[in-house]
Amino acid sequence: MQELDIVILAAGKGTRMNSQIPKVLHTLAGKPLVQHVLDTAAGLSPSRTHVVIGHGADRLRAALAASTVSFVVQKEQRGTGHAVAQAQNQLGNGKVLVLYGDVPLIRRESLAALLAQVDEQHMGLLTVTLSDPTGYGRIVRNTDGEAVAIVEQKDADSAQLAINECNTGIMAMTSSQLKRWLPRLSAENAQGEYYLTDVIAMAAGEGVSVCTTQPATAVEVEGVNNRAQMARLERVYQQQLANSLMEQGVALADPARLDVRGKLSCGHDVFIDVGCVFEGEVELGEGVRIGPYCVIKNSTIGAESVIESHSMIDSTVAAGLNQIGPFARLRPGTRLAVKAKVGNFVETKNADVGEGSKINHLSYVGDAHLGRNVNVGAGTITCNYDGANKHRTVIGDDAFVGSNSALVAPVTVGKGATIGAGSTIAKDVSEYALAVTRSRQLEKADWPRPVTTSK
Repeated sequence: MQELDIVILAAGKGTRMNSQIPKVLHTLAGKPLVQHVLDTAAGLSPSRTHVVIGHGADRLRAALAASTVSFVVQKEQRGTGHAVAQAQNQLGNGKVLVLYGDVPLIRRESLAALLAQVDEQHMGLLTVTLSDPTGYGRIVRNTDGEAVAIVEQKDADSAQLAINECNTGIMAMTSSQLKRWLPRLSAENAQGEYYLTDVIAMAAGEGVSVCTTQPATAVEVEGVNNRAQMARLERVYQQQLANSLMEQGVALADPARLDVRGKLSCGHDVFIDVGCVFEGEVELGEGVRIGPYCVIKNSTIGAESVIESHSMIDSTVAAGLNQIGPFARLRPGTRLAVKAKVGNFVETKNADVGEGSKINHLSYVGDAHLGRNVNVGAGTITCNYDGANKHRTVIGDDAFVGSNSALVAPVTVGKGATIGAGSTIAKDVSEYALAVTRSRQLEKADWPRPVTTSK
């Protein structure tokens, strides 16, 4: 199989973003723009991937540390041709594909079609036809319809400005072609930069055919230069995900009000209400219903579970037939067995909640293990932190914890035990025992209530 080098240009500052963050590290669907490009590039099985960095180079190195790429530094931003030239000594002897770190929606299929045209007699250029080509380089063709040059907007004459076939910047050629053309680039233009697009005229001059292809939709090749474009591409991306989910049988109350910032997998007949956000890896089983304005991150929600509105769920596994929320917060390490219930204004963390157990209202359960059919009353707290270390609470099957109780860990409440409401339990409670810690209730008959005295 022929070698493939992919060069991704990511050295620009992105001045119009008005941000201290390098442009290509701004996130779309929770992932940096350049990571979208890298993920697409990986689908082409390249021999090597080179990322040209400049502004914010250290931040890019750190952000992409987990990726198998080589970094090439462009110390001065002197144009796309100059950027690619920084990587030429690292290129192999096969094909070279040039991509851009701020063009996140390009599809692997479009790039594969472009690469398929490349050999020593042909190079590939991805173009796009736009009703308003303002700002784009124009594709100049000869009388035979062959692409022979690209003219940038600032260098174009009136006839060239009328052309609506535009350059996307994405091109492919052989390594030998590129290495032959790069040294011949000139900065004698309105911008004073070395344009990679000038290789098109060089190819035509040598008799190398410039083969053009176009993406399925123009949005594939849209770049991000400002916040408005960023927001537009975010909604396009989310709409594509929403369409895919609906094709799989997911019911969305409003496809325009869905945000997936990672990977969302759904079984049959899942319903998702408006304003929900899914982050990381989320799996929803068959028949799951998600109420409005929920945030779910890195979690698995089992079949036929119902999550009521405004619930936040992070790194949680719910086995199925669970009732969660509204306004519940399930923090990392929460595990719900079948039919377990976590109700309104309940917070859990590192907690195992057994089959059929209920934490219905206004409680905090952390670093705890609850057996089967446990009932935790409103206002209950597992006091798991002593100021230095975390401790665990264990509650046995069928135990009943009365409202407004505090369980001071480490502590064990035995099977079938009952905790009286308002108790502070700091010692283990035996199975089937009643534990109550309360002051004696006093009552004074006909007690006169204090009254306001006149000044």
